[in-house]
Amino acid sequence: MTDLLEMPESVRLGNERLLYVTEAAGAKLGTLIEREQKGDFLRVKISGGGCNGLSYKMKFVEAPKRGDILVRSAGAKVLVDTKSALYLRGTQLDYSDSMVGGGFKFSNPNAKSSCSCGESFSI
Repeated sequence: MTDLLEMPESVRLGNERLLYVTEAAGAKLGTLIEREQKGDFLRVKISGGGCNGLSYKMKFVEAPKRGDILVRSAGAKVLVDTKSALYLRGTQLDYSDSMVGGGFKFSNPNAKSSCSCGESFSI
């Protein structure tokens, strides 16, 4: 597990005003990190695509990249690149294990509209 003291100087520390992870999402991320063994960090990225123009991408990574912003929330270590940070500011990441509508869900105050699946949005 990577310690904050080992972070490269090129990584900036962010806070929950950028991205807030709920306790439910943090617990699920911890379980997935242990099971997947692909890295201790969750990278959240915004990319073009999806039915509404922009979509959320998440993957586990072993280390931050130059220029990343690190947010620690609910026990999760989340990495966001500076371009994605512009779209994510104030976003909440939640998790539900409901059979209908369950999974990770982004609540983004910057989105003007989003699709019914909740995986894409427009600004």
